[in-house]
Amino acid sequence: MESSKNNTIIFATTNQGKVTEVKRIFDDVDVKILSLADFNDKIEIVEDGLTFEENAKIKAKTVYDFYKVPVLADDSGIVVDQLKGAPGVFSARYAGEHATDKMNNDKLIQDLKHLPEPHEARFVCQAIYYDGKDYTVTSGVMEGKVILSPRGEHGFGYDPLFISEGYDRTNGELTLDEKNMFSHRAKAFRNLKKKIHF
Repeated sequence: MESSKNNTIIFATTNQGKVTEVKRIFDDVDVKILSLADFNDKIEIVEDGLTFEENAKIKAKTVYDFYKVPVLADDSGIVVDQLKGAPGVFSARYAGEHATDKMNNDKLIQDLKHLPEPHEARFVCQAIYYDGKDYTVTSGVMEGKVILSPRGEHGFGYDPLFISEGYDRTNGELTLDEKNMFSHRAKAFRNLKKKIHF
């Protein structure tokens, strides 16, 4: 696999929470990670895949084809057993195309409040490195449960509603370093880091 050009990689996201988490994971590697938020270009990425892996590959290829620089991408979300796997690939837009984290959280609470506890769930992350030739794919899972009263100011997305297995605090109550010890994204990107030749 080719090494990254000038050791620069573009992370195919504008989500600052994801960027912060992934940069922390790669901070012991001589690589510069830029995100789409660092550019003014308007790139339309149509996430019409049926799986996390398909969507991650779509993001990676779209961004690589535009910039011709190696790309990191991921697709991730929360999978709730009682909702037959929903929100799943629609996690970021569960309450609508331009939904905020609060809107998505509120919809999840509404959909679960009439169902018996525990609301078993897991966060899933599919991470991709694409150099224009090959896709390197890794995944990570964080098992746990959803609660219906948000707690914590850290993290993003569904973090205030999710308690990881073995913990009594939500992801929203954990620091970034604590969350990066075992999160789905940390697992996926740590595995990916081992497979990339810098």
